[in-house]
Amino acid sequence: MKLKYTGKTKDVYELEDGNYLLKFKDDVTGVDGVFDPGANTVGLTLEGAGRAGLRLTKFFFEMLKEKGVPTHYIDADIEEATMTVKPAEVFGNGLEVICRYRAVGSFLRRYGLYAQEGQALDAFVEVTLKDDEREDPPISEDALHMLGILSKEEYKVLKALTQQIGNIVKEELAKKDIELYDIKFEFGRVGEDKQIALIDEISGGNMRAYKNGTYIEPLELEKMFL
Repeated sequence: MKLKYTGKTKDVYELEDGNYLLKFKDDVTGVDGVFDPGANTVGLTLEGAGRAGLRLTKFFFEMLKEKGVPTHYIDADIEEATMTVKPAEVFGNGLEVICRYRAVGSFLRRYGLYAQEGQALDAFVEVTLKDDEREDPPISEDALHMLGILSKEEYKVLKALTQQIGNIVKEELAKKDIELYDIKFEFGRVGEDKQIALIDEISGGNMRAYKNGTYIEPLELEKMFL
């Protein structure tokens, strides 16, 4: 097993068979000790966050597999806090794709002149570049195409998958009276045919979820949901 990459919330190892192993950590993104799924820095360490994130991720990735939604998932070991995945090629240096159902976080900071806090949004898809130095700037479909990061056809697939997966997660959470405000995904090209597939994770650390108008912390979310 060869360490390929040390990330904020997980480490990536290359396996002998060409697949990869993701090791989930207890670090979550945030600022000044406050959790924020959109932050570029590790804000705090929550004991058990790695396993909790993996439990949710396993649940959703296995559900997506049953529904025929393309992902890089192979299997997961909760005790070891590891997930085995197929190799994937990221777009450029990586993109984050956010699906928004309510106006909160950076959406509200940017568009507060027009948006009210908590205003309903219709599965609004926003793409940002993974670029800590420039604070993950949002990027449009035209710019993605012109800069050679992703074709217009690929963008259509990316947007459709984002809304499809976001709605699946939203509907599952709603069964427990939990409302999804927004969720962040990552995608890559997987396999010889370079199919666009969901990569990374689907966990409390990647979403904002609320119950009766009260925000639910990532660890609490996993307990309430599973």
